[in-house]
Amino acid sequence: MADDYLVRIGKLIRDARQHRGWTQSQLADALGTSQSAVNRIERGNQNISLEMIARIGEALDSEIVSLGYAGPMHLRVVGGRRLSGAIDVKTSKNACVALLCASLLNKGRTVLRRVARIEEVYRLLEVLNSIGVRTRWINDGVDLEIVPPARLDMDAMDADAARRTRSIIMFLGPLLHRMDRFRLPYAGGCDLGTRTIEPHMIALRRFGLDITATEGIYHAQVEAGVSPGRPIVLTERGDTVTENALLAAARHDGVTVIRNASSNYMVQDLCFFLEALGVQVEGIGTTTLTVHGVPNIDVDVDYSPSEDPVEAMSLLAAAVVTESELTIRRVPIEFMEIELAVLEEMGLDHDRSAEYSADNGRTRLVDLTVRPSKLEAPIDKIHPMPFPGLNIDNVPFFAAIAAVAQGQTLIHDWVYDNRAIYLTDLNRLGGRLQLLDPHRVLVEGPTRWRAAEMMCPPALRPAVVVLLAMMAAEGTSVLRNVYVINRGYEELAERLNSVGAQIEIFRDI
Repeated sequence: MADDYLVRIGKLIRDARQHRGWTQSQLADALGTSQSAVNRIERGNQNISLEMIARIGEALDSEIVSLGYAGPMHLRVVGGRRLSGAIDVKTSKNACVALLCASLLNKGRTVLRRVARIEEVYRLLEVLNSIGVRTRWINDGVDLEIVPPARLDMDAMDADAARRTRSIIMFLGPLLHRMDRFRLPYAGGCDLGTRTIEPHMIALRRFGLDITATEGIYHAQVEAGVSPGRPIVLTERGDTVTENALLAAARHDGVTVIRNASSNYMVQDLCFFLEALGVQVEGIGTTTLTVHGVPNIDVDVDYSPSEDPVEAMSLLAAAVVTESELTIRRVPIEFMEIELAVLEEMGLDHDRSAEYSADNGRTRLVDLTVRPSKLEAPIDKIHPMPFPGLNIDNVPFFAAIAAVAQGQTLIHDWVYDNRAIYLTDLNRLGGRLQLLDPHRVLVEGPTRWRAAEMMCPPALRPAVVVLLAMMAAEGTSVLRNVYVINRGYEELAERLNSVGAQIEIFRDI
């Protein structure tokens, strides 16, 4: 029994290491041990303590075992079922985390409506609570109230929670107005390759922020009185980069012009929220933003973030791969138009309702009904572009859609270093995906999906793509350790079950 236990643990460690893209030598270096010791552990030939398992899990950012609470969550999927009925799109995960960071600008009470109850939000709340911010769920747990302290206790920050979310990087913008020096742990999140903070710093240095990075910590120092003398030109049109620049400009005493700004959905939601705080923002929805800062913000604000276009795309892809008729309600159509145009060319049969306004009064929504369709591979490759192009986070869903279309589809995910590699996990479920290089995948369809048991990829969108393929595969599949899905989706399994899926949540004992 003990030997069998060691073999099972070894396989989990091996799978987690391979999903992270590490060699045994790289894991050995992270643990301060030898490659041969890692090899013995993975083969189940070495006794291993709970402390070592925890260290390995921390190094690989994978919940191999859990101590003192329930173990990692898995999904058991009975596939081959058709979906039907209607399902609502939840509020935007990326908007919600930006607004949580933006609440640090306000000395007053902030209420955010219908906040996504996901792991990424929970991690940020743990960080906010640890530095003195009071948060509580109100109105039967639907809305979130945030009240900041007079002074933040940065020394008490929950570093473990901070390291598990890349959103912590958006603390830089608001914090540079609150203190002369502070520290933040390195940003974490999905394993999507090397991503530096230099694009953030190109903007934030203009407000006097300087950062030194040592031993997993960003040491920040703010020089008082520094002001952007000319427009800030972002070197990448990134969402979080733009948001950080906006957060810094919001309390800057003056007018800040930000060029090459992202105009994506979460950036627009942040701009609408800043306006609710009394900050004037010109050019919302364009690549040039002009921010009229307010040095002191002390207001009680109530704001409703809009719906998530990436979740809408997830639900649309679920209908397509399971050959179902499904109505997806509250779709933010402005941020789905390119995707729908591509799908129409592929042969998607769908209807959309008249447009109506989201609760923020600004974002345009529709209800979208998708029907079973005979799809053909697109003539051109699928590749992301900054808004208003095809959304970067929607690209992985085209891998599953292309797999059920007739012909070959080239997917070029040029933004992230590792994500295209994770899409090839679909081959374990019967897909025919050929990795051409770390950024390009050739998908051959149509696919006869088959059930399988596998570890969840460590990147959010590819993980959901695997789940959707399991829903289409006849038989019973198991997707292990789905923490990464819970980072970005609220009760996804339960909600898919409400429209006809059969997904069981379970944990190891």
